[in-house]
Amino acid sequence: MTTTTPAAVGAVPVGPGLSMFDPIFVGIDEFGQPVYITLAYRNLLAGGEPGGGKSGLLNAIAAHAALAVDSRLVLLDGKLVELGQWEDCADAFIGPDITAALTVLRRLQQVMNNRYAWLRAHGRRKLTAADNLSVITVLVDEIAFFSATVGSKQEQEDFVALLRDLVARGRAAGIPVVAATQRPSFDIIPTSLRDLFGYRAAFRCTTPNSSNIVLGHGWAEQGYSATDISPSNQGAAYLIAEGGIPRRIKVAYLSDAHISGIADYAAWIRRPRRLADRVPDLTQVDFGIAA
Repeated sequence: MTTTTPAAVGAVPVGPGLSMFDPIFVGIDEFGQPVYITLAYRNLLAGGEPGGGKSGLLNAIAAHAALAVDSRLVLLDGKLVELGQWEDCADAFIGPDITAALTVLRRLQQVMNNRYAWLRAHGRRKLTAADNLSVITVLVDEIAFFSATVGSKQEQEDFVALLRDLVARGRAAGIPVVAATQRPSFDIIPTSLRDLFGYRAAFRCTTPNSSNIVLGHGWAEQGYSATDISPSNQGAAYLIAEGGIPRRIKVAYLSDAHISGIADYAAWIRRPRRLADRVPDLTQVDFGIAA
């Protein structure tokens, strides 16, 4: 009789082993095929009417980032409840406080500058998975809250300027930004910021112009208009990602119970004593490498 010796417990890694450099599953297309995006070197803007499914997309990305062993999460959520369940997985969770939001964005800007100094010292242009530096995923739910609602005019302008810098320069430094808003018009997100997002997701929109604002000018006239999405079809969107052509998708839905379970597990595997040898501390690494 042949017997099999079970593998040593110590040989089984704790955690799922996901990476932010892996493709992220976000849903299925109209043919039922899985849809993935690679976010490590990209930024994503999601727009559409309230209840269209934008938060579902953010939560799908947050779930992957929380389970990735080379990821840090920075969350900005003016409503507290859309991304709130991921708070224990995040290095920073900012609610309806623009002062705290500006502080964390300035810190990220300094981290980004330090990383570019490190890359220059090594004759490099961008981070890779082999560098063992964490990808700092920044998720912003409802940009308008910070750019047009709360705080003084100067604070709102400072928020937009700092976010623009992160979107413009953060990709190669391993700091992708995923942001959502109900309508990314120029008074909410200046064109100079909006046009920097390489990936776009347009959920249900009420007018072709609103759809064009999200996807880019002219797509509605070519037959890619988010006004075609039924109000009852939550989670459906036109996605521009790999390939550069809008693709109709249905975003994967995570219930509150699913999010709670994933977030609880992710918080457990992120305990410092578990991951210290695999995920370097953000402050020690980023503020020390360029010193």
